[in-house]
Parts: sequence; C-alpha cells; structure tokens
Amino acid sequence: MGTATAMKILQQKPQLKLLLIEEENSLAPHQTGNNSGVIHSGLYYKPGSLKAQNCVNGRNLMYRFCDENGIKYEKCGKLVLATNEHEREKLNELEKRGRENGLTQLKRIPKDEIKDYEPHAAGIDALFVGETGIVNYTEVTKAFAKKIKELNGEILLDTKFREIKKEGNRLIIETSKETFSVSYLVNCGGLYSDKIAKICGIDTDVQIIPFPIRGFLFSEFILRE
Repeated sequence: MGTATAMKILQQKPQLKLLLIEEENSLAPHQTGNNSGVIHSGLYYKPGSLKAQNCVNGRNLMYRFCDENGIKYEKCGKLVLATNEHEREKLNELEKRGRENGLTQLKRIPKDEIKDYEPHAAGIDALFVGETGIVNYTEVTKAFAKKIKELNGEILLDTKFREIKKEGNRLIIETSKETFSVSYLVNCGGLYSDKIAKICGIDTDVQIIPFPIRGFLFSEFILRE
C-alpha cells in the first residue's frame, strides 16, 4: 500500500519531493509477500457500493499494470462451491451479485463437471469466476518501487518511524536513522496504522485486531495448472 500510494502521488504531482520509509530491510516481507496472490474479481460486494467499484476498477488496473510492466500473472479463474442446498441458494445470490458488478466470465458448473476444473474439489454445484487471477505481489511491489525511483522518489529501508512533532507548518519526523522535516505525512502502516496514528496524536477509537478466518460459507478453489 505504501509503494502504490507513493507511486500515484508522484505520478499526479511529480514536482513533490517524496520519501518512503520502511521498517524492514526489504519491501513486502509480511502480508503483501505472504498472501495467496489473488487478484479479486469483485464477486462478493454489494452492487453499486464503493467496495464493489474499487474492487472491479482495481482488478482492471492491476492487470493493466502487470501487462505494461512485464509482471507475470495468470487469469486462472476460481470455483466457488456449494456443498448443500442452502449453499446452492447462496450461490445463486452470488452469481446475481457478480453479474450486477459487471462480471461477464461467470459460468455455472454442474456437479459432474466440477472435477474437470479441479480434481480435488467436491460439491453439488459450482460457480466459475473467470475474472479472478493470481500474481506475485512482491514482484508488483518491486515494480511500484522502481516507478517511485524513476520519478525521483526515495525509499529508505530498515528505517523505523519513532516520533512526530509540529514546528510551525512543518512536521518533524524522527526515525531510527535520522530526523526529517516534511510538509505531509501519509500513514500506510498496514496492521500498525492505528499505532502510528496514535503516535501522531490522532484521537481515534479505531483499533486493528488481526485474526485468522476459521471457516467459510463456501469452499473456494483458485485454479492453478
């Protein structure tokens, strides 16, 4: 998120002097570099909602960015499985929602054809979502970083944000390496964004609490060759 935000800021305002600080000694070492790499289709969100619009637009932008920058991806599609009649009803709702969100590569897969798509899957009905893909987000992040440097932005690794104070119309940022005087601070701290906000003196009752997802209404299979 930090590299993507920095890249877009510089693309829109190339005259700015921008510095991105990263606590770790490499980019994308945590969630970004250790997820399943899914490029989401926009199947689940309420049609017309901001989430749905952002997901669909973001998917199209991601495929375009990968094409323009030589990043390998696979538009493999996915199966959403129903294992009982109740889930089949929910699958009908998902298909309707997906079509309302502009998905055109939806296809119902009957029970006897499911294993043609995924030999290890089982269910009574399935929905194939062709717009879904997979990509290595570490490579995407590296491409964002390359764009930042091409636009004269700077990236400092192994640099931890420690403290901030205001002097006139300037912000004084103290890090583990040195102190910077800046006009703006953009917080893209991921799971630590709430802690960074608190250090900045922002009064908020929002707290980020990570937790594992233990169950799903449907089984999903991302199709890989």
